[in-house]
Amino acid sequence: MLIKTRGIVLNYMRYRETSIIARVYTEQLGLQSYVVNGVRKAKPPGRIALFQPFTLLEMVAYTSRSGGLTRLSEYRCAEPFRSLPYDVRKSSIALFLSEVTGRVLQEEEKNEPLFAFLHDSILAFDRQEEGFENFALSFLLGLSHYLGFGPQTGEEITSQVAFAAAASIGGGSPTALRFQEFEEHFDALLRDPAAATIPNGRVRRELLGVLIRYYQLHVEHLGDIRSLSVLSEVLAEL
Repeated sequence: MLIKTRGIVLNYMRYRETSIIARVYTEQLGLQSYVVNGVRKAKPPGRIALFQPFTLLEMVAYTSRSGGLTRLSEYRCAEPFRSLPYDVRKSSIALFLSEVTGRVLQEEEKNEPLFAFLHDSILAFDRQEEGFENFALSFLLGLSHYLGFGPQTGEEITSQVAFAAAASIGGGSPTALRFQEFEEHFDALLRDPAAATIPNGRVRRELLGVLIRYYQLHVEHLGDIRSLSVLSEVLAEL
């Protein structure tokens, strides 16, 4: 059976000589994996660009009652990006967030509010010309509410991470004073992300490290996020 749906690309892996297996979060079917044939051919060029992290697609996909791997019948870009693929800072943030999102989303079922959050957040990020330094933090805080462990206050985050005594920020666990500072920044981000002020890239990296540790406490087998090191270098310049 064929179904028409919007989708958000999370990642892909190479498959055979010219194809890929793409993991896509869809509006109608939740998380799905699709074989996409021929996108790595030299001609026509550029088709692989449609499967870069967070690309927004309109698709016609095959479905199977038994689930598992299926194929795409048709696909096209639903919302062409203005800046995300062309700004190394934004593309690094998108790579990091798509890796986290791909790790935490596992449900093969429809979840329209979650899809709308992801879709609208990605579009807003692409269209934001400045002041997007805190986007990764606000995105992960927002996503956590759809995953069932969203904090109401910064103290919820810092107390759980401190209790676990396993945060690794800058080579050691933060002091009580540092956790108090983190709590205040998280409160500001939860209250009004657009108005929150993080003093510099170093603090931003530390907050992100604490927030990833918070995710690891709630998402089994989340593991290390490989793209975090790349993003840390980018954040140092923001």
